[in-house]
Amino acid sequence: MRLLPLLLLLVNFSFAQQSKTTATEGLTPLKVYQDESVKIPSCDFKGLEPIFSQSDATTYVINFWATWCLPCVKELPYFEQLNEKYKDKNVKVILVSMDMPKKVETSLLPFVKKKNLQSEVIHLDDPDANAWIEKVDKDWSGAIPATVIYNRKERKFYERSFTYEELEKEVLSIINN
Repeated sequence: MRLLPLLLLLVNFSFAQQSKTTATEGLTPLKVYQDESVKIPSCDFKGLEPIFSQSDATTYVINFWATWCLPCVKELPYFEQLNEKYKDKNVKVILVSMDMPKKVETSLLPFVKKKNLQSEVIHLDDPDANAWIEKVDKDWSGAIPATVIYNRKERKFYERSFTYEELEKEVLSIINN
């Protein structure tokens, strides 16, 4: 009978591990950058594209940003706050870094570590922006910050910065639609 509690604990642990899937699972990165505590997959747009067409019950908040973009850095805490508040409510925040590949190890990794970013971070390494910008949104000029919020019912694109209140309002408008 002592074995039964241990077995139940192992089953619960197994389910807890399975439920912690990420939106980036299944992507094939070109490279994975990492140090002792931060791991960032780097993809071209073809490798990143599947995160824009998920049809599960999740609402995706995908933010394009870079460490050198002051408006981007200013709004990152709002995405982190949203990620924390809604992580158990089928909302996934994905931060797509537009940093130059040669700056990933010297700028992006230290930045993610210093800011303790908990949202998923992916590095986009695809210099042919003209080939993929319209695939994100036909009206996107390519300027950052830019954000896509979507679920299986609705999709919205924003080429602008957010306050936390504005970001939460937009996410809720899609969740509650």
